[in-house]
Amino acid sequence: MTALSGIDSWTAFLADRDPPVLRHTAQAIASARERIDRINVREIAGIVLHDPMMTARVLRFSAAHRGRRQLQDLSTVEHAVMMLGVEPFFHHFAQLDVIEDHLKPQALLGLLQVIRRAQRAAHFALDWATWRCDLNSEEVAIAALLHDLAEMLLWCHAPDQALQIQALQKADHTLRSADAQSAVLGFPLHDLQAFVCRKWELPELLLTLMDDVWERPRVKNVKLAVDLARHTAHGWDDPALPDDFRAIATLMNIDEETLQVRLGLKKAGEEDARDA
Repeated sequence: MTALSGIDSWTAFLADRDPPVLRHTAQAIASARERIDRINVREIAGIVLHDPMMTARVLRFSAAHRGRRQLQDLSTVEHAVMMLGVEPFFHHFAQLDVIEDHLKPQALLGLLQVIRRAQRAAHFALDWATWRCDLNSEEVAIAALLHDLAEMLLWCHAPDQALQIQALQKADHTLRSADAQSAVLGFPLHDLQAFVCRKWELPELLLTLMDDVWERPRVKNVKLAVDLARHTAHGWDDPALPDDFRAIATLMNIDEETLQVRLGLKKAGEEDARDA
């Protein structure tokens, strides 16, 4: 790729490209196409939501092809597929670039680590939103899934820069992600993501939920899920976890023991059994 300078150039570079998808996603969609007369919208959405890149691709396509009478953004994949229709979905997404075919092993590993983190964040966010009786928990899960979309796009389309950022952070574990990104790119990825998402006309609600503003419970839900996924990426011994647990328990209005049971860190009644 040619050298890019400034956030506008980077926005144009990333926004002009369709995100590639995981090989598993492409295979699952091809298999689902063979059952086109029997498959339903929810099954298709389940395939899409397993892959943050495919999720972004579907929401981008939906926004670009929104009908004139459609006043509201489609902020969930299920609604987007429903409005598009099953047969048109398979027609429009018949040809998909596969991530594993384009990246060298080191860059592929870096991307897959971010995707796995995003999947875990979405799982946490959905569980907590459901517990909180959120009226649309899928929106919260999608916001967590796409929270680090710009980082994924960088690994896909500019792996050399992504590797440079990774090297800086490995050399200095106290270096904040935003500072490492600014050192390599000249700006943090959070800013780039906002520009790309607006270029793609992704739903305003999702942009708000991904913005890390702490005033609203749904935004807290997303932010805390992303934090927990990041802090547990290499195990459950990160020093930030006690603060995470306290904040999550407060959000869910439960005690920390109950939270750790929900997270699978303890079995129900484990503390009582030890105290008896």
